[in-house]
Amino acid sequence: MSRIGKSPVAIPQGVNVKVDSRLVSVEGPLGKLEHEHHPAVSVDIDDSAALIRVSRDDDAKLSRSLHGLTRSLVNNMVEGVTKGYEKRLEIVGVGYLAVLQKDVLQLRVGFANELHVPVPKGLNVTCPDQTHINIKGIDKQLVGQFAAEVRSLRKPEPYKGKGIRYENEQVRRKAGKAVTK
Repeated sequence: MSRIGKSPVAIPQGVNVKVDSRLVSVEGPLGKLEHEHHPAVSVDIDDSAALIRVSRDDDAKLSRSLHGLTRSLVNNMVEGVTKGYEKRLEIVGVGYLAVLQKDVLQLRVGFANELHVPVPKGLNVTCPDQTHINIKGIDKQLVGQFAAEVRSLRKPEPYKGKGIRYENEQVRRKAGKAVTK
């Protein structure tokens, strides 16, 4: 049995969870999220204990893999509508900067032109200064995906460390060819 899948998800105060056949909807103080799970697993709510339990029908390989995944997705939904998720990016490099204009993130990261990245709905993106970007939202997947897309525009390079990186990310540095002489 899946160790992650068999542990129940606690429902905190102020969070409403509904299950309609395969559609799980979670509503909390920060917003509402919905997820349609695979038919190989089932999601049940225990109202008396305020728990969500995920179970599978059989021991097929697909069912076993979806068991823990579905439980994690439901847990992320509950955590997202209560606390939210945040990713922080920092920009390293001379002349590199980020500015937010309405719903478009403008990046100057060493290319001939500025990069314009539209911010998806459901995310709150702020730039406290020109070298930091904060991405907040209730959907963990959306926050992580947008942060990864912004980072992929100019990954940190290994010689000088310039580029866009996650906060506290360790960039592995290489010695240049001048070291060999």
